[in-house]
Amino acid sequence: MSEHDEDGYSGAATLVVDGVSLTTTVELRGYFQPIDGFYRWYGRVAVNEELTRLAGGKKKPVSIQAGEYTATGELSDPDPWGRYRITGTSTPPFHVPTTLEELNA
Repeated sequence: MSEHDEDGYSGAATLVVDGVSLTTTVELRGYFQPIDGFYRWYGRVAVNEELTRLAGGKKKPVSIQAGEYTATGELSDPDPWGRYRITGTSTPPFHVPTTLEELNA
């Protein structure tokens, strides 16, 4: 059982790194942290040669758009398979249920 009830998104996304826009695939998750009142989201970006060239294995600020949702976050070091981790705080780049009706649907 997970420590948090998680929301998420898996699919196509547009990243903007250093003013360059690129399309890739992401796997994202997120949860509300009641202790500090923030929503935290995180995930991995599929291997992308252009992203590797732009980020150069270093942390970089990033803007991400998944469908109609946009957020800012940070790319961190890639894993051994070349997938960059992406994290953010507050509004995520995916839909989060906000009503009981949505949660029970």
